[in-house]
Amino acid sequence: MELNAKFDQRVVVHSDQLDWIASPMPGVDRRMLDRIGGEVARATSIVRYAPSSKFSAHTHTGGEEFIVLEGVFQDEHGDYPAGTYVRNPPTTSHTPGSEEGCTIFVKLWQFDTEDRNQFRIDMAATAEGGQAVLHKDAQETVTYHALTSGAVLTDPLKGGGEVLVLSGSLTEGDDTLVKGGWLRLPEAASLNAVAGPDGANVWMKSGHLPHARPPAV
Repeated sequence: MELNAKFDQRVVVHSDQLDWIASPMPGVDRRMLDRIGGEVARATSIVRYAPSSKFSAHTHTGGEEFIVLEGVFQDEHGDYPAGTYVRNPPTTSHTPGSEEGCTIFVKLWQFDTEDRNQFRIDMAATAEGGQAVLHKDAQETVTYHALTSGAVLTDPLKGGGEVLVLSGSLTEGDDTLVKGGWLRLPEAASLNAVAGPDGANVWMKSGHLPHARPPAV
Protein backbone atom coordinates (compact mmCIF):
# COMPACT_ATOMS: atom_id res chain seq x y z
CA MET A 1 0.00 0.00 0.00
CA GLU A 2 1.17 3.52 -0.77
CA LEU A 3 -0.50 6.59 0.70
CA ASN A 4 0.99 10.10 0.42
CA ALA A 5 4.23 8.33 -0.47
CA LYS A 6 5.66 11.03 -2.75
CA PHE A 7 7.86 12.98 -0.38
CA ASP A 8 8.56 15.75 -2.89
CA GLN A 9 4.94 16.95 -2.58
CA ARG A 10 3.16 19.14 -0.02
CA VAL A 11 0.48 17.18 1.83
CA VAL A 12 -2.30 18.39 4.15
CA VAL A 13 -4.55 15.93 5.99
CA HIS A 14 -7.45 16.95 8.24
CA SER A 15 -7.41 13.74 10.23
CA ASP A 16 -10.68 14.45 12.06
CA GLN A 17 -12.43 14.06 8.68
CA LEU A 18 -11.03 10.58 7.98
CA ASP A 19 -12.86 7.34 8.68
CA TRP A 20 -11.45 4.99 11.28
CA ILE A 21 -10.04 1.77 9.78
CA ALA A 22 -9.85 -1.38 11.87
CA SER A 23 -6.41 -2.81 12.62
CA PRO A 24 -5.75 -6.55 12.99
CA MET A 25 -6.27 -6.15 16.75
CA PRO A 26 -9.90 -5.85 17.95
CA GLY A 27 -10.63 -2.45 19.49
CA VAL A 28 -7.66 -0.73 17.84
CA ASP A 29 -8.50 1.53 14.87
CA ARG A 30 -6.44 3.96 12.83
CA ARG A 31 -6.51 6.92 10.50
CA MET A 32 -3.66 6.69 8.02
CA LEU A 33 -1.72 9.85 7.13
CA ASP A 34 1.08 8.35 5.07
CA ARG A 35 2.15 4.78 4.45
CA ILE A 36 4.50 2.58 2.45
CA GLY A 37 3.90 -1.13 3.00
CA GLY A 38 1.27 -3.51 4.32
CA GLU A 39 0.86 -4.38 7.99
CA VAL A 40 4.62 -3.90 8.30
CA ALA A 41 4.98 -0.36 6.96
CA ARG A 42 6.76 2.93 7.09
CA ALA A 43 3.69 4.64 8.47
CA THR A 44 2.34 7.80 10.07
CA SER A 45 -1.07 7.31 11.67
CA ILE A 46 -3.57 8.40 14.29
CA VAL A 47 -4.42 5.28 16.33
CA ARG A 48 -7.37 4.86 18.69
CA TYR A 49 -7.46 2.26 21.46
CA ALA A 50 -10.90 1.37 22.83
CA PRO A 51 -11.08 0.86 26.62
CA SER A 52 -9.34 -2.38 27.70
CA SER A 53 -7.88 -2.97 24.22
CA LYS A 54 -4.26 -3.87 23.58
CA PHE A 55 -1.77 -5.09 21.00
CA SER A 56 0.17 -8.29 21.48
CA ALA A 57 3.81 -8.08 22.54
CA HIS A 58 6.12 -7.03 19.71
CA THR A 59 9.61 -5.74 18.96
CA HIS A 60 10.14 -2.47 17.12
CA THR A 61 12.49 -3.60 14.37
CA GLY A 62 12.27 -0.20 12.67
CA GLY A 63 11.57 1.95 15.73
CA GLU A 64 8.45 3.76 16.90
CA GLU A 65 7.73 7.27 18.12
CA PHE A 66 4.37 8.50 19.34
CA ILE A 67 2.47 11.29 21.06
CA VAL A 68 -0.43 10.56 23.40
CA LEU A 69 -3.21 12.85 22.18
CA GLU A 70 -6.05 11.78 24.49
CA GLY A 71 -6.45 9.38 27.42
CA VAL A 72 -3.66 7.27 28.90
CA PHE A 73 -1.51 4.87 26.87
CA GLN A 74 -0.02 1.98 28.84
CA ASP A 75 2.53 -0.78 28.57
CA GLU A 76 4.62 -2.83 31.00
CA HIS A 77 6.98 0.15 31.38
CA GLY A 78 4.34 2.54 32.75
CA ASP A 79 1.45 4.91 32.03
CA TYR A 80 1.72 7.68 29.43
CA PRO A 81 -0.87 10.48 29.82
CA ALA A 82 -1.93 12.94 27.12
CA GLY A 83 0.93 15.26 26.17
CA THR A 84 3.63 12.58 26.46
CA TYR A 85 6.13 12.12 23.60
CA VAL A 86 7.81 8.70 23.44
CA ARG A 87 10.67 7.29 21.36
CA ASN A 88 11.11 3.50 21.22
CA PRO A 89 14.11 2.91 18.93
CA PRO A 90 14.93 -0.26 16.99
CA THR A 91 15.31 -3.42 19.15
CA THR A 92 12.92 -2.18 21.89
CA SER A 93 9.77 -4.15 22.69
CA HIS A 94 6.54 -3.79 24.66
CA THR A 95 2.89 -4.83 25.00
CA PRO A 96 0.84 -1.65 24.41
CA GLY A 97 -2.76 -1.02 25.44
CA SER A 98 -5.10 1.24 27.38
CA GLU A 99 -7.50 0.45 30.21
CA GLU A 100 -9.50 3.69 29.80
CA GLY A 101 -8.90 4.10 26.08
CA CYS A 102 -6.60 6.56 24.33
CA THR A 103 -5.66 8.14 21.01
CA ILE A 104 -2.07 8.47 19.82
CA PHE A 105 -0.16 9.88 16.85
CA VAL A 106 2.42 7.28 15.86
CA LYS A 107 5.27 6.95 13.36
CA LEU A 108 6.78 3.56 12.50
CA TRP A 109 9.95 2.53 10.64
CA GLN A 110 11.36 6.08 10.54
CA PHE A 111 14.42 5.74 12.79
CA ASP A 112 18.11 5.64 12.08
CA THR A 113 18.84 1.91 12.38
CA GLU A 114 21.65 2.64 14.86
CA ASP A 115 19.51 4.87 17.13
CA ARG A 116 19.15 3.44 20.66
CA ASN A 117 17.96 6.57 22.46
CA GLN A 118 14.77 5.50 24.26
CA PHE A 119 12.87 8.05 26.35
CA ARG A 120 9.54 9.59 27.29
CA ILE A 121 8.93 13.29 27.92
CA ASP A 122 6.10 15.61 28.96
CA MET A 123 6.20 18.10 26.09
CA ALA A 124 4.50 21.06 27.78
CA ALA A 125 6.42 20.67 31.04
CA THR A 126 9.70 20.67 29.10
CA ALA A 127 8.95 23.81 27.09
CA GLU A 128 10.77 27.01 28.00
CA GLY A 129 9.53 30.23 26.46
CA GLY A 130 6.83 28.26 24.66
CA GLN A 131 9.08 25.77 22.87
CA ALA A 132 11.19 22.70 23.46
CA VAL A 133 13.63 20.56 21.50
CA LEU A 134 12.42 17.04 22.17
CA HIS A 135 15.05 15.18 20.15
CA LYS A 136 17.88 16.07 17.80
CA ASP A 137 20.40 13.98 15.88
CA ALA A 138 22.19 14.01 12.52
CA GLN A 139 19.01 12.88 10.75
CA GLU A 140 16.22 14.94 12.33
CA THR A 141 15.06 17.54 14.82
CA VAL A 142 11.81 17.15 16.79
CA THR A 143 10.30 20.17 18.56
CA TYR A 144 7.23 21.33 20.48
CA HIS A 145 5.75 24.83 20.20
CA ALA A 146 3.09 26.52 22.36
CA LEU A 147 2.02 29.49 20.22
CA THR A 148 -0.04 32.46 21.34
CA SER A 149 -2.72 34.05 19.16
CA GLY A 150 -1.20 35.41 15.94
CA ALA A 151 2.27 34.03 16.66
CA VAL A 152 4.29 33.11 13.58
CA LEU A 153 6.04 29.75 13.26
CA THR A 154 8.80 29.76 10.64
CA ASP A 155 11.45 27.23 9.75
CA PRO A 156 13.58 26.69 6.62
CA LEU A 157 12.91 22.95 6.98
CA LYS A 158 16.17 21.78 5.48
CA GLY A 159 15.42 18.18 4.66
CA GLY A 160 11.65 18.73 4.65
CA GLY A 161 9.34 18.55 7.62
CA GLU A 162 5.95 17.89 9.09
CA VAL A 163 3.66 19.54 11.62
CA LEU A 164 0.84 18.13 13.76
CA VAL A 165 -1.59 20.53 15.45
CA LEU A 166 -2.26 19.27 18.99
CA SER A 167 -4.73 22.03 19.93
CA GLY A 168 -5.94 25.38 18.64
CA SER A 169 -5.42 26.18 14.97
CA LEU A 170 -2.60 27.00 12.56
CA THR A 171 -2.80 28.55 9.09
CA GLU A 172 -0.17 27.75 6.46
CA GLY A 173 -0.74 29.00 2.93
CA ASP A 174 -4.40 28.57 2.09
CA ASP A 175 -4.93 25.81 4.67
CA THR A 176 -6.10 26.14 8.26
CA LEU A 177 -5.36 23.12 10.41
CA VAL A 178 -7.24 22.46 13.64
CA LYS A 179 -6.61 19.74 16.24
CA GLY A 180 -5.38 16.64 14.44
CA GLY A 181 -4.43 18.58 11.29
CA TRP A 182 -1.21 17.29 9.72
CA LEU A 183 1.02 19.08 7.23
CA ARG A 184 4.05 17.66 5.43
CA LEU A 185 6.34 19.92 3.43
CA PRO A 186 8.99 18.61 1.01
CA GLU A 187 12.72 19.22 1.06
CA ALA A 188 13.61 22.82 0.10
CA ALA A 189 10.20 24.12 1.23
CA SER A 190 9.94 26.61 4.09
CA LEU A 191 7.34 26.69 6.84
CA ASN A 192 5.58 30.02 7.42
CA ALA A 193 2.50 29.49 9.57
CA VAL A 194 0.37 31.66 11.87
CA ALA A 195 -1.45 30.57 15.02
CA GLY A 196 -5.20 31.16 15.18
CA PRO A 197 -7.18 33.30 17.64
CA ASP A 198 -6.88 30.69 20.41
CA GLY A 199 -3.22 30.01 19.73
CA ALA A 200 -1.88 26.57 18.86
CA ASN A 201 0.15 23.76 20.38
CA VAL A 202 2.23 22.13 17.67
CA TRP A 203 4.57 19.17 17.29
CA MET A 204 7.11 19.46 14.47
CA LYS A 205 9.79 17.25 12.90
CA SER A 206 12.30 18.40 10.28
CA GLY A 207 15.25 17.08 8.31
CA HIS A 208 14.05 13.49 7.99
CA LEU A 209 12.38 13.24 4.58
CA PRO A 210 15.52 12.57 2.50
CA HIS A 211 15.92 9.41 4.62
CA ALA A 212 12.40 8.12 3.93
CA ARG A 213 12.39 4.53 2.70
CA PRO A 214 10.21 1.41 2.78
CA PRO A 215 10.58 -0.91 5.78
CA ALA A 216 13.21 -3.63 5.55
CA VAL A 217 11.16 -6.83 5.71
